[in-house]
Amino acid sequence: MFEKPCLYSVSENNILHCQMSSGCLPPAQPAFILRGHSAQIHALHFTKNNARLLTADADGWIVSWNLAYKRPVAVWKAHTNAVLGLGSWGTDRIITHGRDDRLLVWKLGIEDEATLDKMLPVDAVEGSSKLPWLLHLLTVNTLNFCPFAMCHDGMPQVITTQKVLKHNDAPEPILVAVPNTVDSGGIDIYQLPAQARAANIGAERDITTGMVMALSILAHTTRIQVAAGYESGHTMVFVQNDPAAAFQKLYSARPHTEPVLSLTLSASKETYLTTSADANIAKHPFPFANSIWNTELKTIKVIPTKHSGQQGLSYRSDGKVFATAGWDSHVRVYSGKTMKELAVLKWHKEGAYATAFAAIMPATASNLHSLVDQASTSASASASASTSQSEAQSEQSATTTLDQIPEENDGVLTETKIEGHSSAVSTVQQRRDEKARSTHWLAAGAKDGKVSLWDIY
Repeated sequence: MFEKPCLYSVSENNILHCQMSSGCLPPAQPAFILRGHSAQIHALHFTKNNARLLTADADGWIVSWNLAYKRPVAVWKAHTNAVLGLGSWGTDRIITHGRDDRLLVWKLGIEDEATLDKMLPVDAVEGSSKLPWLLHLLTVNTLNFCPFAMCHDGMPQVITTQKVLKHNDAPEPILVAVPNTVDSGGIDIYQLPAQARAANIGAERDITTGMVMALSILAHTTRIQVAAGYESGHTMVFVQNDPAAAFQKLYSARPHTEPVLSLTLSASKETYLTTSADANIAKHPFPFANSIWNTELKTIKVIPTKHSGQQGLSYRSDGKVFATAGWDSHVRVYSGKTMKELAVLKWHKEGAYATAFAAIMPATASNLHSLVDQASTSASASASASTSQSEAQSEQSATTTLDQIPEENDGVLTETKIEGHSSAVSTVQQRRDEKARSTHWLAAGAKDGKVSLWDIY
């Protein structure tokens, strides 16, 4: 937990005196630093119930990190240009969206990690990485720098079909929203795995909005609702109640004077946030109910933060906090309820572009047991990977020993290895896996190619 910043007064002899009644804490430092990208970090995504963190950079590289050991377990070049967005679909599918006009779906389960490269992008040779199995490819518009948005397809017939196919472990169908291929002010919605365009939202004709810059989407039964942020600073919500009907504009506002940089739905799905190249953070209604047609929708709140260029918006799954990454290199954490600034995380020296929160996991015994079994399967594959260094005190501390790493001469551990059993090793792995999954991680990526991991709130 972070305390409020210290307040100082200066005496006549130029000595600083703290005015806080409680003790002062030094500036917060990241718990770990993940290094290995040679280009700026553009996207972050926690997956596998917080067991893995996906990081993506401006050169098209993807790294999947084992968060228990802070080591890479899969590295590949997914795109020939910058990666705009990351996502996960089911238990073993990863979605990547690049500026090479491609949206790709890869198969990357725990069992697949053993066959993939572990060499980080900073050391890799072009064309040397082994690729995961490519399942789907969509050709999309990436002129806008707008990352894709996704949600589960709520169509009743789709759900029925999914139940029939459940024995094949097929993931639920999803909807993917991206800028329109022809008109950069419009929006295309695709359905996967069908790879077919399910709907289209035309560009606004009455308002000059410019290009679509950010998107979110939500679906329930036959209803699809989309929030969009535009180059003009406008944001709008569109709704389609029936697949045969056209989308209707439900809400429109212009809380920003500069292009919208990021947009995210709240945990409750009743509101959403936007940030821009200006200094404002705005909260908007995203009502998902039939009564919306009888309600006049207005912008809920606009906060002038005095910090231009906040982007990489992300909400934590419990809705209590959200975070932004700033052009000034600072990561800021805000209250989800009051939108009050709670903490400023200062470690990166260059502009920050992306943030991501680990999901708050329910601490049930069955859930933890299942998660531990998954991660233990890949322990041997990740043990030989290169270690990412921790820089909790300063950027110059190039080597830091990670806590609780079992040594080869640790008595019982060495003996169990010699005997070929893994009981003691599994116990250590279980503790590390459980701790990694239950930690309230906040990840931040910046222009320096580094990813900072913070354990907060």
